Amino acid sequence: MDASVDGACGALLRTGPLNGSGPGLSLLMDEFAHGVLLASAKGQLLHANQAARHELARRRVLAVHEGQLHTTDTAQSKILVQALAKAETGRRSLIDLRSPTRQRFSIAVVPLRPERPLQAPSIALIFARASVCDAVMLCFFARTHGLTPAEEQVLGILCQGFSAPQIAVQLNVAVSTIRSHVRSMCAKTHSNGVRTLLGQVAVLPPIGAAPLHDPLH
Repeated sequence: MDASVDGACGALLRTGPLNGSGPGLSLLMDEFAHGVLLASAKGQLLHANQAARHELARRRVLAVHEGQLHTTDTAQSKILVQALAKAETGRRSLIDLRSPTRQRFSIAVVPLRPERPLQAPSIALIFARASVCDAVMLCFFARTHGLTPAEEQVLGILCQGFSAPQIAVQLNVAVSTIRSHVRSMCAKTHSNGVRTLLGQVAVLPPIGAAPLHDPLH
């Protein structure tokens, strides 16, 4: 991993602006399944939660060098700069950045109200969730509603957008078996169909796995 990511993010998590609100807020942000960054209008990285640190380390669309955020694709740098400038004037925006594999990443750029008059506002960059439901919350949901391991597996694949026939091919079982699992899950979760079932999962709290010591290498 780039040493600048390790140094910048590691130091900021210890001494960043969130410390004024107590260490509990930083710990809370680390529980989120999606990345959250705090930056200045000039792109200086002020804070990054655990998910954001991992995203920066992967360098798919954003990276940090000498404390400054930048797009990994220089052709997209104008998108980030314009969004930060807009946020400095108090306006929110949603930007789409593309990875080298053409995968799209949506990031909300949100200005935050300064704590003191004349203080430069900080800006939150909030990454979209990587999936409809994080594996941790999917597990909690399955346990809460008494789903079997097979039903939980099918639900996880449904959340990825696959149909019953496609899931049957993946799991090498009959389509009727998948549909039987779906009917059982709908009954257990009081859902009147797949759409309602997935709707319940989609609005679960965005909590992810947050180990005490997150590896950065």
